[in-house]
Amino acid sequence: MREVPDLIACEGCDALYRKLALRAQEIAHCPRCGTELDRDSGRQREHILPLTVASLIMFVIANLFPIVEIQLQGLSNRTTLLAAVLSLTTEGMSLVALLVLATTILFPLLQLLFLLYLLLSLARRRRPPGFGWLVRAMQSLRPWGMIEVFLLGVLVAVVKLSNMATVIPGVALWAFGVLTILLTAVVSFNPRHFWEIAYTEPSRKNS
Repeated sequence: MREVPDLIACEGCDALYRKLALRAQEIAHCPRCGTELDRDSGRQREHILPLTVASLIMFVIANLFPIVEIQLQGLSNRTTLLAAVLSLTTEGMSLVALLVLATTILFPLLQLLFLLYLLLSLARRRRPPGFGWLVRAMQSLRPWGMIEVFLLGVLVAVVKLSNMATVIPGVALWAFGVLTILLTAVVSFNPRHFWEIAYTEPSRKNS
């Protein structure tokens, strides 16, 4: 079993420092540029798996149920996120539909699935095949998950439409709100900790 290197590189200025054990809730900063080097994960490792499962449940609800229901002059219409994407495609806005599909469905889902797979494998004290690639891919997907931006856009649209029609928030809108909060906690988990878990705890299988 390989050991975790005792050096840590600053992402801001590439300076190398010896990795030290941190106390509870302690954060290490680079003395040269002030970039965060490391932080104590505390009990976050114990909470990240249930938070990931809860996020996936909220993700499924948010995509299966209607976001809003609009009632105007006796007519009622409601739609899901996927139906909205399909509607954009049929109206000739394929590029916009692709961006919405990627940033609100595909990329967040992949990130959560990768995270769940890694956490379950490491919980069984084994490194899954492609461990390094999965950690790097998950980190690369983070900036492209824009569920909070989508939620903000929907809320703005709801406020504007409320002056012209009756707008009833759907189950999916509340699910998106909960999902945004959960994802904030999930993405705060530093991927660097995966390497620490993988190479400091007993492992039955190398990547």
